[in-house]
Amino acid sequence: MSWLGPQEWQAVALSLKVAFWATTLSLPFAIWIAYLLARKEFFGKQIVNGLVHLPLILPPVVTGYLLLLTFSGTAPLGAVLTHLGLPLAFRWTGAALAAAIMGFPLMVRAIRLSIEAADTRLEEAAATLGASRLKIFATLTLPLALPGIIAGSLLGFAKAMGEFGATITFVSNIPGQTRTLPSAIYSFLQVPGGESAAARLVIVSIVIAMGALIASELLARRIARRMEGI
Repeated sequence: MSWLGPQEWQAVALSLKVAFWATTLSLPFAIWIAYLLARKEFFGKQIVNGLVHLPLILPPVVTGYLLLLTFSGTAPLGAVLTHLGLPLAFRWTGAALAAAIMGFPLMVRAIRLSIEAADTRLEEAAATLGASRLKIFATLTLPLALPGIIAGSLLGFAKAMGEFGATITFVSNIPGQTRTLPSAIYSFLQVPGGESAAARLVIVSIVIAMGALIASELLARRIARRMEGI
């Protein structure tokens, strides 16, 4: 990407960093929630399901504003985190949190569908042989759901790379700190002569997004074929 300028490359690198941590840290929670929604019946299940998918329905700016109210330095929780050396508002860590929340529904949806498609008779047979729930989950449920986990992770990563509304509302658009790829495109379009830089970043965005989608599909199919051959 030598054809990118320093500011453009900085935005791409920061977006990759934000998307990586957003996906990595939210994946365990996505697997847990997806398993609960796919396998368990409990009071308030539909409420949990609604809350998980709420970021897809709400305007991203609303999500960002709620994050700002919760984690700003003047909010109780935000003040505690700042005191502990973990500030989120107007930091790249806050951008990772916003991106994780916006991509979370996509991750949960893909993983949940994969878990629901798995044959529960295998789990029941393992249980009758004395296997614990944890062992069944680790040795059967997770491997069977692996195509969905990979697909969900890559979709969440792609969503995190392209997140704009919640991010700019929560962490602003600070060069070198919170200016991710979408924010950089927006910034370049606001200044005369910035169209070429914005166009280059648009191309990068399309390449990354399409790459993630194609990789998600190919990996999911490859793993599914392997599982069928076992």
